[in-house]
Amino acid sequence: MKRKSRGGQEGAGPSQRQLRAAELVRHALVEIVQREELRDPDLKGVYVTIGEVRASPDLKHMTAFVSSLGPGDPQRIANGLTRVSGFLRGRLGKHVDLRFTPELHFQPDISYDEARHIDELLASPEVARDLKHEDDE
Repeated sequence: MKRKSRGGQEGAGPSQRQLRAAELVRHALVEIVQREELRDPDLKGVYVTIGEVRASPDLKHMTAFVSSLGPGDPQRIANGLTRVSGFLRGRLGKHVDLRFTPELHFQPDISYDEARHIDELLASPEVARDLKHEDDE
């Protein structure tokens, strides 16, 4: 018999509490990054996008997946945000009402690149030809 987690779910997916806290932190980080001048050379003139935040089960660590709206290497953006994470964490503590202000970790968000690659594959003549044959059947 499988055991259910405290939330009544089977498996190891995030709890509702983790999801709510992560989304609260994501919104706060977006606002902070937009309003504050971040003094890191990799962040100068870059419009940062935070696509997702994932929380650890104890909510003490959160990982933000970041990219750029326009030119900018997501890995360099993640590195820059990591260097200013202490500053961001201090501002975050003033924006969110959590028992602990989480440690922030930043990772490049490659989901947009993966989606673009899938779109390119679907638009390729070979796939279009195969899809047309399936529609005829």
